[in-house]
Amino acid sequence: MLSLLRKPFVAVLFPGGLIFLIAIGFLRPLGLPMWLQQPIGALPYIVLTFGLIFGWYFASSRMILSLLVLALADQALVLLPTTGADQEAGRQTIVAITAFLVPLNLLAFSLIKEDSLLTLPGLTRILLVLVQPVLLLWLCLPDQHDLASSFTWEYIPSLYMEWTPIPQPALFAFTTALLLHVIRFALHRDPLEGGAIWTLFAIFVAYHTSRYGWQPTNFFMAAGLILFATLLQSFYQQTYRDELTGIPGRLAYDEAIGQLGKRFSVAVIGIDQLTLYANTHGKPVSEQILKMVAPRVHAACSGGQIFRTTGEELTVLFPGKTTTEALSTLESVRKTTEALELFLRGRDRVWEKQRGTQKTGSRDRELPITLSIGVAEKLNDSATLTLVIKSAYRALYEAKGAGGNVVKRGLEAVAPARRSHAGSGKIVASGEYET
Repeated sequence: MLSLLRKPFVAVLFPGGLIFLIAIGFLRPLGLPMWLQQPIGALPYIVLTFGLIFGWYFASSRMILSLLVLALADQALVLLPTTGADQEAGRQTIVAITAFLVPLNLLAFSLIKEDSLLTLPGLTRILLVLVQPVLLLWLCLPDQHDLASSFTWEYIPSLYMEWTPIPQPALFAFTTALLLHVIRFALHRDPLEGGAIWTLFAIFVAYHTSRYGWQPTNFFMAAGLILFATLLQSFYQQTYRDELTGIPGRLAYDEAIGQLGKRFSVAVIGIDQLTLYANTHGKPVSEQILKMVAPRVHAACSGGQIFRTTGEELTVLFPGKTTTEALSTLESVRKTTEALELFLRGRDRVWEKQRGTQKTGSRDRELPITLSIGVAEKLNDSATLTLVIKSAYRALYEAKGAGGNVVKRGLEAVAPARRSHAGSGKIVASGEYET
């Protein structure tokens, strides 16, 4: 159970949680040496500038609009009055309204599909953001006191809320936004959702800093930096990770093969029952199985680099290793994966039974999983990567039950294949086709 929780915990902690903790440690008064205090004042402008540039470059309207909202909220707190009875009422109104609107804005940006800001929907979103400061100024007018007071209503006795200057409607907005971002991260594992969680924490702290002599701007800046870092992380995953399985994809594979060197082995891993389940239960079921199996293979394959390039098979590169050295790793991969207990509930829901946890229902159907693996090695300098991969695929077909104890290519045959049996899954290893 702990091993299953470790990966999502690390995913949500890095980089957003790390940036947040660093901000708490160093952006407090006297948290940094005096000679660094003044340069820190330039960081918000740097973060805003680079965030807007990269947001535009990556066509992320969510990033641009979120930074705009953070900048406007920060300026509202910077410019708010601090003395006099009327000024104090205005200050409370500004805190109440901005603390209510900011988390709801960030949540809305995460729910709305990304679109260019130069389109009509994009321009509409910009207009809605820019209208909010005007609405804030209007609500701060004395004539609008009754309407503005709705943002400071108390649903819980104030005795229990003295720990925070944020009014209860805004606290409800923060809690709702945080809960929905946590749910979305749990479902999709999107770095932007993990970053949004820590962004909300940083904004929440920003509204509490003044009473302790801290600068709210620094924590709005930290919130923007978290968004910027998670945008880069999300772009990296979209570029280098396979969308379905989350393991490295085609672009990462293309870069890896350029660094293989003169000696290497290549393995191709296939799930024996995947085509059968796709034909019997539909493609969504086979995709769910592949989505569950691929991360397990990735985690177990510590001695190789695993990729999903196309189709149903997974490719593993073993730089500098022979097939003999790769076999022990692949055997571990096969055993680990085949220990999965997958069940089909209803027509298209695949779930995994963990040891000692959820019981199977009377209508749940077991989905046994076995792997067949073909692995080939580059034996001489004249052989190409393409030939080695073809040899690995031929070994894979042999492992799937083509029969015989040798792998044949054209008119030649190589040494007898080495097999490891368990159920239907097996491993066949061979040398590459020597020209």
